[in-house]
Amino acid sequence: MKRFLAALVVAFAVTAGLFYLMQSLIAGGEGAMSEPPKGSVLDFVRVKPEEVVQEKERKPQRPPEPEQPPPDMPQPQMQNDVAESDGAGLDFSTDVQADTSLSGGVGLDTSDGEYLPIVKVQAVYPRRALQRGIEGYVVVEFTVTKQGTVRDPYVIEAQPESIFDQAAMDAVLKFKYKPRVVNGEPVEVQGVQNRLTFAIDG
Repeated sequence: MKRFLAALVVAFAVTAGLFYLMQSLIAGGEGAMSEPPKGSVLDFVRVKPEEVVQEKERKPQRPPEPEQPPPDMPQPQMQNDVAESDGAGLDFSTDVQADTSLSGGVGLDTSDGEYLPIVKVQAVYPRRALQRGIEGYVVVEFTVTKQGTVRDPYVIEAQPESIFDQAAMDAVLKFKYKPRVVNGEPVEVQGVQNRLTFAIDG
């Protein structure tokens, strides 16, 4: 019984001592937490300086005046009625010979009021014939109207056949004439013939 009481007293003393120690530790920690930190802390903040932009006005310099004016460029000369073809690099020509009329003979005499050619268009050389080196001619007969245009052309002779026919008739339809005048009135002229020759130069 005495031993039990002695152990109880010792245990109470130890427990009280532990509570006192814990209380002192807690009190010391709160003080350490509440104390301000020692030393100083510097906070650096970099401020970007304001940039000042200076505007400079630049005036374009006036170019020096030329001492002499530039020479006049020659004006290009346009050639009318030039035949077109797809055969580049090859020289060719289509010869349009004088018109003849079955009823009035050679039609270049203007003293008696006969028709007179004004515009003669060269025929376009067919591409296949040009590539193959084929030459020939076509004789076309047509009617010169009162207005000086060509009407109803057809082929009466061709060498070789059917090669240059269409090209010849297309060219003849673009011919222009001064019509024949009889008693002060223009009249049609039928049976006018024209020979177109297709030849490759060189």
